[in-house]
Amino acid sequence: MTAVNAELTRAIGAAIRPSSRKIDFSHRAVDRCAFNPSFERRSLQAVGVTGAAKNRAFAMGNGSGSVDGSSGGLTYKDAGVDIDAGTELVRRIAKMAPGIGGFGGLFPLGCFTGDSYLVAGTDGVGTKLKLAFETGIHDTIGIDLVAMSVNDIVTSGAKPLFFLDYFATSHLDVDLAEKVIRGIVDGCQQSDCALLGGETAEMPDFYAEGEYDLSGFAVGIVKKELVIDGNNIVAGDVLIGLPSSGVHSNGFSLVRRVLDRSGLSLKNQLPGNDLTLGEALMAPTVIYVKQVLDIVGKGGVKGIAHITGGGFTDNIPRVFPKGLGAAIYNNSWEAPPVFKWIQEAGNIEDAEMRRTFNMGIGMVLVVPKEVGRRIVEDGEHKACLIGEVVGTEGVSYL
Repeated sequence: MTAVNAELTRAIGAAIRPSSRKIDFSHRAVDRCAFNPSFERRSLQAVGVTGAAKNRAFAMGNGSGSVDGSSGGLTYKDAGVDIDAGTELVRRIAKMAPGIGGFGGLFPLGCFTGDSYLVAGTDGVGTKLKLAFETGIHDTIGIDLVAMSVNDIVTSGAKPLFFLDYFATSHLDVDLAEKVIRGIVDGCQQSDCALLGGETAEMPDFYAEGEYDLSGFAVGIVKKELVIDGNNIVAGDVLIGLPSSGVHSNGFSLVRRVLDRSGLSLKNQLPGNDLTLGEALMAPTVIYVKQVLDIVGKGGVKGIAHITGGGFTDNIPRVFPKGLGAAIYNNSWEAPPVFKWIQEAGNIEDAEMRRTFNMGIGMVLVVPKEVGRRIVEDGEHKACLIGEVVGTEGVSYL
């Protein structure tokens, strides 16, 4: 082991020692939601129904492109990320590996115990890393990394057990790496899982000086009879949204293109807000594990969608049986100001925003109407009634 790796190992060991420190991330999810019975009486006439691929197994990454979008509104494809291409790849992979398509993969424990599944998920944080390099904010990017995996596996009702990370760089900066991994430790604490281990790789000349890449995976467990798979969802069930802290960890290729077009820097103030653009965009992804498992434990949850790449349009239909879709109630929650800035600065169409970003809702639960009322009205969790299940496939906006 090299001297720098030995030093990093020592630093990580100090970081993951048990601590009594309480971390309050509640301020990052804005409570602007209330149960409004008038939504139940709205017409279900579809407005702008958009078809969506149900079996899109992978969240879209953040590529790069050369189109400047100067002739009109920007799109995610202009920024180099083609969601349709990702959907087509998953369709082809499904021919080779039937059964993929959920947010997490389930594996029966078999001879170990016949009553449970292991549930696994893996992800990175995409080009949000570019903003970490530019802002120097490295201590929360690890939270994003953990969130992207644990939020996926909790959609099956699984409790995360452990997480492993992969940190790669050209030349190891121990102080910087310690900040990143401290964020991973924080993310594991928030999701009540163990940081089981990881890999640190030095690859000279592979990454630019001062840059690094991150990926990781989480494994959880759920009893077979408690698996949430969406099979019993019916028309008339409602959609409960849990607020996001902002952009989370998807769509940053488009965000960066918007930033270039706007002429602003990450140090400029977000219009109408006390935060800088860098602070608003780097807000760490909310980890929903504890609140989702608490809600699931009280019964009635039929399906859960993690709103990542593909936004509402692609992710919500993934949990529905064939023939069903979602009607989203416009103005049933207030999106964080950063989304208004992104849309206005990039001249982005509503449909593109909804298919790229979470728009202020990071997790959607599908429940019977009476359960939805209970979740929103008991006030225990920040939650909004944002829509209902309808008998038309796709996502419409009312």
